[in-house]
Amino acid sequence: MNALVVAALLLVLLTVSYQVGWSRSRKLASGKGDRLHSRPIYHGVLAALFALLPAILLLSLWALFSDYVSSGFILAQLPLETAQLTEVQVQAAVNRVHALANGFGVVGTPSPEEMGAARAYESFQLVTSLVVVAAAAALGAAGLFLAQRRIGLRLRARTEVELAIRIALILCSTVAILTTIGIVLSLLADAFRFFTFIAPQNFFFGTVWNPRFQSTGSGSAGEYGLLPLLWGTVMISIIAMLVAVPIGLMSAIYLSQYADKRVRSVVKPVIEVLAGIPTIVYGFFALVSVGPFLAAAGDVIGLDIRATSALTAGIVMGIMIIPFISSLSDDIIAQVPRAMRDGSLGLGATKSETIRKVLLPAALPGVVGAILLAVSRAIGETMIVVLAAGNSPVLRFNPAEPTSTVTVSIVNQLTGDAAFTSPQTLVAFALGLTLFVMTLLLNIMALYIVRKFREQYE
Repeated sequence: MNALVVAALLLVLLTVSYQVGWSRSRKLASGKGDRLHSRPIYHGVLAALFALLPAILLLSLWALFSDYVSSGFILAQLPLETAQLTEVQVQAAVNRVHALANGFGVVGTPSPEEMGAARAYESFQLVTSLVVVAAAAALGAAGLFLAQRRIGLRLRARTEVELAIRIALILCSTVAILTTIGIVLSLLADAFRFFTFIAPQNFFFGTVWNPRFQSTGSGSAGEYGLLPLLWGTVMISIIAMLVAVPIGLMSAIYLSQYADKRVRSVVKPVIEVLAGIPTIVYGFFALVSVGPFLAAAGDVIGLDIRATSALTAGIVMGIMIIPFISSLSDDIIAQVPRAMRDGSLGLGATKSETIRKVLLPAALPGVVGAILLAVSRAIGETMIVVLAAGNSPVLRFNPAEPTSTVTVSIVNQLTGDAAFTSPQTLVAFALGLTLFVMTLLLNIMALYIVRKFREQYE
């Protein structure tokens, strides 16, 4: 179905129904001594809801079931022998007819039966689209007629509109929650399948990461020790925090306590621009600038620092995270009651003493929450690590050497040709589940701390 036709239909229904509801309510209110319970705008919105919701419901149902209806129609146009094929072969035959009807190419020369089915399906598409659009328009008109009959002086249009908004908000929240639950369940299902190949203790406590693909001819599933990847993730995150926390926190203190308004209006947006740079750009920056610079600096002082290493990835990731800590900490420090700072200054403390002994302790829970949120961001980062960390999943403790992380290994395992039933691919879901649990715990901890901070000053 043409999306433009659907959009045009909904737009027309919205405009006409709102105008009808608004105009009728205004007309009722124009009488002497008559007073509407709700303003005309609510009557217009209510009429629009009555007209749009049935039409949207019908269009949504058609979008959900149109594939089944279309497949059944195409199958009915093909020879009877087609239905006796396997499910995969039947689906392939349906897809060929679908592609022919929509003008796409297919492999090989189409048979006369396929061409006939494609022509019939093309007509079927046109007819069903017209019927569905007409039915949606009719439902919308019926809804508008019903709404128009209900409009009266005592109609509680505002209450009904607010109820509809509340239901919409609940549905949106439910969708977000169900999406999260669906992600977790999909990870759990495939992670459990992975653990039928590899024992959980070998995965969680193994020190060797060497997933052998069957194409290597070894015949072995390989070794799936998580610890090298986990340590690589933790090591890079620690380096990133060592870079981001001091710079971000000092920037926040300067902007909130020392900078005048003109400087703050320029510096803060410039810092926050760092948060909008794509991570692939940071990766290139690490690969072509920071890595070679660190290697050259290591040569000068007699240290062997690889251009692609945990140090390179951690430093660049820390630069990326600075705006998170700086902006959040700035807002949190600004929320500390001014009376506390004024009281400290009034007792004779200097500005730096007030910051160290009054403002920072008061803002500490919020700052810690901001840091934990930044740690979650660092743990889940992928592109910088792919380009700058060296992709070497070996358990090393020297940050100047290459390493790998959980996210990089997920990318590696899912970009090959291995089947989704092999442990080489299923391990990505076990890694994803591990990463999800780590970031979830950090986020819960951060939200708990931030909430406690907010309660303190409300």
